Amino acid sequence: MAAMIRHFRSSSSNSIAQISRSLSTTTASETVKSQNYHRNPIPTSIEPKGKTVQWVFLGCPGVGKGTYASRLSTLLRVPHIATGDLVRDELKSAGPLSKQLAEIVNQGKLVSDEIILNLLSKRLETGEAKGEAGFILDGFPRTVRQAEILTEVTDIDLVVNLKLPERVLVEKCLGRRICSECGKNFNVASIDIAGENGAPRISMAPLNPPSQCISKLITRADDTEDIVKERLKIYWDKSQPVEDFYRSQGKLLAFDLPGGIPESWPKLLEVLNLDEQEYKLSAAA
Repeated sequence: MAAMIRHFRSSSSNSIAQISRSLSTTTASETVKSQNYHRNPIPTSIEPKGKTVQWVFLGCPGVGKGTYASRLSTLLRVPHIATGDLVRDELKSAGPLSKQLAEIVNQGKLVSDEIILNLLSKRLETGEAKGEAGFILDGFPRTVRQAEILTEVTDIDLVVNLKLPERVLVEKCLGRRICSECGKNFNVASIDIAGENGAPRISMAPLNPPSQCISKLITRADDTEDIVKERLKIYWDKSQPVEDFYRSQGKLLAFDLPGGIPESWPKLLEVLNLDEQEYKLSAAA
């Protein structure tokens, strides 16, 4: 982890563009194809018991990376590091980057590699000082160049790519709410979309706040329909190649969310070969 931090610092202070590595030199494992969860082969490197978990969560904005990464973080007892949260924390800090970040985020654009790497290096350094082992990254890497940098300094065991239809993603983003007092996230959208072209029906109940939070709900400034669609377009144009990068290494697990948390969580644990009850008992022991 220390080497990773030093590399990130060097990448940020120097030109990140100088750090590159040809994909053709990567030793590719058996390709993991993007299929539905019940037909998707599992990378053989999934062995969370007794080893450090170093996982990445990919997916479009609003797909639920934070929700599922956070749940797995709690279950496996490793830190959940979301670059989106790092950006929002910096925005609240009124630090030197806050004004620049506000302009970028409010326009629905991607934050530069240099800024993300600076924020991430600070977070990893703090975690190392606390004795953290392993991580689940959420929102990084977003580009092949970032994935190459990550590969240079640490081994990623597994990359989980969460998938939902675009229409569902837009509705989810527009329904997101945050309690201005406690900081918890909720979603008021009630989604029920009929299946098309052989795809199953997708139904997601709202994640409503408790009574004490209702009057304190706020909407993120970038959660408007135009900005959400722009973010999705940027994702497909610039971030989707990251899937191919990890697929070529046999580390990509594509997971089509079948519905909301009650439907999707047990299915995700199933494909990850995780027993929730077993881990809870282990934690209590």
